[in-house]
Amino acid sequence: MLIPIIIMSTMGLLFGLGLAFASRIFRVEIDPKIERVLSALPGANCGACGKAGCAGLAEAIAEGDASLTSCPAGGEEVYNKIADILGVKKQTVEKKVAQVRCGGGRDAKDKYEYHGVKTCAALNLMAGGNKMCSFGCIGFGDCIRACFFNAIHMGKDGIPVVDPDKCTACGKCVTACPKGIISLEKASERYYVKCLSQDKALFVKNACKTGCIACKIWERISKGIFVVENNLSRLDYAGTSDAMLLRLCAEKCPTKCIIEQQKGTT
Repeated sequence: MLIPIIIMSTMGLLFGLGLAFASRIFRVEIDPKIERVLSALPGANCGACGKAGCAGLAEAIAEGDASLTSCPAGGEEVYNKIADILGVKKQTVEKKVAQVRCGGGRDAKDKYEYHGVKTCAALNLMAGGNKMCSFGCIGFGDCIRACFFNAIHMGKDGIPVVDPDKCTACGKCVTACPKGIISLEKASERYYVKCLSQDKALFVKNACKTGCIACKIWERISKGIFVVENNLSRLDYAGTSDAMLLRLCAEKCPTKCIIEQQKGTT
């Protein structure tokens, strides 16, 4: 009994020494700068930066193959930390948030009943969804499931609601939406047209209570701040900083599709 124990112990010791020797011979030196950048990243591994994870992004940033602002989930706080680590001059990074550009939901009429798999991607394969408006939100919440940060929930009207305070502008919801109605916009731009329909007014009135009917009222009143193109009103932020005028447009819009983003919702 003693001899097998001695043999096994000796073999274990030899194998251990061999592994220790091999680890010293074949180990890959990691740039300390990469480790420091990695420690500054949020560690979500969401892939929004285009890399497989935070480790890949840290290496790319440290080697100069990616910008310091490549991590949308980290925002300005992470950018500032990385700038300090790399010793570069800091710049202002304007926060962005996701905007759901549809206000239809339960106010939008259906063109058929659907009883299949309850995902937006699946329903979109059926003639572009069950809504009369082919531009509208399907409402099964693919964007909600794609969000790593619990920044989106389903609203009572059947339209996803974004919490700007939690949104990191990672873009996962944008990619997940098969209708392309979610976009990343500057957080400072609080007003927007919550509709993307390019259908004519008569069809929009029949299909959705909250759709843009391209009435051109605000194109005249706002002096070019709102411009109607392809049967859809578009807000040109470059043309104004007049908050009172923007608020007037939102209040008087006949279908209430001009929206002021409130804190905690969008």
